[in-house]
Amino acid sequence: MHRTVPFWQQALLSALLLGLFLGAWELAAGRGGGGTGVAVDPEYAALLGQAAAQGGQTPFPRPSEIAVRLWELLRDPFYVRGTNDQGIGVQVAYSLLRVAAGFGLAALVAIPLGFLIGMSPLLSGALNPFIQVLRPVSPLAWMPLALFTIKDSAISSIFVIFICSVWPMLLNTAFGVQSVRREWLNVARTLEAGTLRTAFRVILPAAAPTILTGMRISIGIAWLVIVAAEMLVGGTGIGYWVWNQWNNLSLSDIVIAILLIGIVGLLLDRALGAVQRLVAWQD
Repeated sequence: MHRTVPFWQQALLSALLLGLFLGAWELAAGRGGGGTGVAVDPEYAALLGQAAAQGGQTPFPRPSEIAVRLWELLRDPFYVRGTNDQGIGVQVAYSLLRVAAGFGLAALVAIPLGFLIGMSPLLSGALNPFIQVLRPVSPLAWMPLALFTIKDSAISSIFVIFICSVWPMLLNTAFGVQSVRREWLNVARTLEAGTLRTAFRVILPAAAPTILTGMRISIGIAWLVIVAAEMLVGGTGIGYWVWNQWNNLSLSDIVIAILLIGIVGLLLDRALGAVQRLVAWQD
């Protein structure tokens, strides 16, 4: 029988596990010997303007060193000193703006189309083959075509976010509409409610939790994909920042970027989760 565990116990165990992990990392990274670093080609390091230390190795950073570097980055996260020298806050903001644009456009297309598919068996059957063929395609596979046709890396990234965000919202909206209880629809017909009135007053409230589930899945995928897209097209964004730090062999910055990507993804998911719980509570 499953029992409820107090939150403080869960938090305490999480903190303990994190402390053990960081402690082991600190000790492992601080030990001498050949296993303390990441092997780097000396010619590659010299090309980047960095000496290959410790016999051609770049030491893997300790958690304490990463914490110091994180504080340096967060003291002025929004500075702009040139095209290729901008704070990490600016880079995250670029990525969030692209995700918001692509995700918003996907919602404008997917939710109305999902309603039509859910309400029309004919349209559902006609569009289903196209959806099933296009849905498994990796969003990044669209990037070359987007760059060729749009000829703008930033807009191409937004298009890729649009593509990856459409399918979860579309399918969940259609499923939510199709799952509305027939008794409610029959009551609406009895009251001679029109199609639009039925859609907004009966179907939408009933399908809203399922629609928000699709949006929650989409925002997670969108945030995941934007990092990879920005690595491909460069310019700005947290994905580009990660790749640029790799070119500089700044392993601490890469670890910090991974941490920030995870935190921002968590916050996006929690925000939509809160909206979903609010809708469910009102129902």
